[in-house]
Amino acid sequence: MILKNVTLFLNKYNMKNQPNIDLQTTTSIEGSEGNVIFNQGFIIRKVSKFISGTEEDAYIPIPIFYDVNTHKILLNTLPPELREEYKNISI
Repeated sequence: MILKNVTLFLNKYNMKNQPNIDLQTTTSIEGSEGNVIFNQGFIIRKVSKFISGTEEDAYIPIPIFYDVNTHKILLNTLPPELREEYKNISI
């Protein structure tokens, strides 16, 4: 019963916070070889302990999507500050 109530709550919460988008008004994204299937991965960035204020360097995972065949990153899934750095391995 508790699980059902949690599920109902989450469904109601998600419905309120997501825009109503008609998928027919969206466009497909293709990889460099016309692929339309992507995986989600992470780029890991290291932050100096002096900047993070911790005893050791910190690591930040940055979620990205990449082409499953070429492993090239979808450039627009990177934060704008990192796009130039990863442009040679992106599509």
